[in-house]
Amino acid sequence: MNKIIELRNIFFSYDKQTILEDINLDILKDDFLAIIGPNGGGKSTLLKLILKLLEPKKGKIKNFLKENQIGYVPQNTNLNIDFPITALEVVLMGHKLKKKKLFGYSKEDISCAMHSLKQVSMDNFADSKIGDLSGGQRQRVFIARALCANPKLMLLDEPTASIDVKGQKEVYDLLKELNKSIAIVVVSHDISVLLNYAKNVAHINKNLVYHHLKNIEEKYDDNEHLCEVELLSALGKKQVCCNSTHV
Repeated sequence: MNKIIELRNIFFSYDKQTILEDINLDILKDDFLAIIGPNGGGKSTLLKLILKLLEPKKGKIKNFLKENQIGYVPQNTNLNIDFPITALEVVLMGHKLKKKKLFGYSKEDISCAMHSLKQVSMDNFADSKIGDLSGGQRQRVFIARALCANPKLMLLDEPTASIDVKGQKEVYDLLKELNKSIAIVVVSHDISVLLNYAKNVAHINKNLVYHHLKNIEEKYDDNEHLCEVELLSALGKKQVCCNSTHV
């Protein structure tokens, strides 16, 4: 199999409150997985478990990737936008393990950071202050920072929150392009992700229900429109008839 992450029988709780219960999930090397569900359902917690920022109370998580091959773009990238730092300097933070304490960043680090900015079409804004960029542009810079580690998997937590519609589309179009070589896992409330970008969906509300979007789309002929209401209705059902499965 092309499996890069495996979660088996994962339980997690804060104090005595169960957040995740018996979670089973495989992430494949070419995946574009959308994680959806209600607020407080455990979506962000799941990402933190994969990143080993949290440890499960029960169950096992296997990472088949090499060290530092997971990129992460957290929520709230609009914080501290008044800090006088350029887009290039933000991306260079992705090289913190290579930074020289006395002499700053090497030419190789800067070259790599510029390449990452070019991948997200932000190389012309390298010297721009991060606070002068639009929300969509800032998000692309933070994606470039995650790209500095040359990841095989990128996790993004609500990457288009507080971004206008044009900026949202630009971010997801970028992720679709990156998905040609990187597995993408995105937490989102944006239904357009399901309709236009995701290959698979994990609905999380303490438990996880996994859906292959291709199975749902195949229920419709080419001339039929798969509307948002129909898709959400299908994803909301747990019966075999809607092609949902537990890994």
